[in-house]
Amino acid sequence: MKRIFIAGLMFGVFLSCGYAQQDKKVPAAGKKEHVFKGKVEKIDLANKSFVVNGEKVEGWMGPMTMSYAPDKEDVLKKVKVGDQITAKVYDDDFKVLHDVQVVEAKPAEPAAGNTKKAPEKK
Repeated sequence: MKRIFIAGLMFGVFLSCGYAQQDKKVPAAGKKEHVFKGKVEKIDLANKSFVVNGEKVEGWMGPMTMSYAPDKEDVLKKVKVGDQITAKVYDDDFKVLHDVQVVEAKPAEPAAGNTKKAPEKK
């Protein structure tokens, strides 16, 4: 009887260690890393998540708008709706964005049809 109790106790300890590791939002060793790019659509501080309109990530996921959790909560206070972001994502983890960075907006380029030159002065 004592052996069964000890075996059950050990099983419980191992099980709880596994759950503790999942909460740290650390990518599993050996998982392939991909570059994620997208636009922030909504920030949900209560649920510690944000909705991002993500571009296609070859070998990971097609273009999709969905809710993600950042690996670090302070990211949610730094990003704004409309920000373009880049992050790291890993195979088999479709919920967490790692190392989120805001991408600087590029100056708008003139449209292809608007290439008129100003008249020359004589």
